[in-house]
Amino acid sequence: MEKLRGFEIAKGFEDKNINLPERKTKYSAGYDIEAAEDVVIPSLKKGQNPTLVKTGLKAYMQDDEVLLLYNRSSNPKKKGLILANSVGVIDKDYYGNPDNDGHFMFGFYNIKEEDILIKKGEAIGQGIFQKYLITDDDKAEGERIGGFGSTNK
Repeated sequence: MEKLRGFEIAKGFEDKNINLPERKTKYSAGYDIEAAEDVVIPSLKKGQNPTLVKTGLKAYMQDDEVLLLYNRSSNPKKKGLILANSVGVIDKDYYGNPDNDGHFMFGFYNIKEEDILIKKGEAIGQGIFQKYLITDDDKAEGERIGGFGSTNK
């Protein structure tokens, strides 16, 4: 069977009992994604960086597709967790990159007054695969040479 799109375990997480994302109902757009390990997300302080929550996953897709990472709808109200970048964008060429094998994570801020513990296996967000379009005058020819934050390097 030809691989079109999906999730795989990223290098370094093969023996960590990572669950591949699943849709819970037949009309769900998103694949529920779990935390790969326990992590504490501290209450937000000025100047603080977001806490990266590992998934242990990488995603493969077609040339004209993207994986978008969204927060769980219950996270802001119940846990005070918001995504630092609002929506994560995982490009096709992030898969298997030499820096981190394409391992993607969720970056959270905690707006509650108390620290929040995320347990391994807890659903933290969802991923939605989508097609995208390019402009008539698109000239992109660059090649990804690294992982997170490497597009312009």
